[in-house]
Amino acid sequence: MTTKSSLPRVRRAATTLAGWAAALALGASALQLTNSAAAEAPVKIPAAAADETASASGTQTAFFAGGCFWGVQGVFQRVNGVVQAVSGYAGGKKETAHYEMVGTGLTGHAESVKITYDPKKVSYATLLQIYFSVVHDPTELNRQGPDSGTQYRSAVFYADAAQKQTAERYIAQLDAAKVFPSKIVTQVVPLTEFYAAEGYHQDYLTLHPESGYIARFDLPKVASLKSLFPQQYRAEPALVTARAQASK
Repeated sequence: MTTKSSLPRVRRAATTLAGWAAALALGASALQLTNSAAAEAPVKIPAAAADETASASGTQTAFFAGGCFWGVQGVFQRVNGVVQAVSGYAGGKKETAHYEMVGTGLTGHAESVKITYDPKKVSYATLLQIYFSVVHDPTELNRQGPDSGTQYRSAVFYADAAQKQTAERYIAQLDAAKVFPSKIVTQVVPLTEFYAAEGYHQDYLTLHPESGYIARFDLPKVASLKSLFPQQYRAEPALVTARAQASK
């Protein structure tokens, strides 16, 4: 019988070409999951009543953690106004900002995404709305879908006081409105450092749509973005690899 822990093994194996054959072998059985491990269902939620970042100008950054960074990055790369979304690690030290170490759940890091955006095209409050609505389930503590551990926790790493106030007030608003069946457990904590993840993690959703993990857990999130946020959705993602090639 397949357990919930089987799919993370598929995910880890699929990150290298050498492990792809093993991932396929595990994939058929691992994807027979219970409903509790299914893709996080989107929730239609109201926009933030207040945005303390509204006066921001010039390129801004936001940092969100919400389970596997493949899906988080893949969704935000398809949001109008997002210049770049980079998968990485936040919450721990530089020495431990490596995938295999973070995977132990002992480093303090969370798989996170750094979002660079144009506030004239998309606000921080709108990014939060997408984050809480379609990116992940903010009521799940230290897990998302089949992945469990503190490295998969829900967290907003704020860069300044305006982001902190906007996130905290929005969480209070959503909890008061009872838009979710349980209370939001998302941490709102200061950003210390962000470390970009290994190259093979970047643009993973776009580069590996054939992956069983991506098809099951992440592509539905992109579809939900298109459905619930048609004004913010764009078909062509802002890829990290594309920017790297353009800078050469």
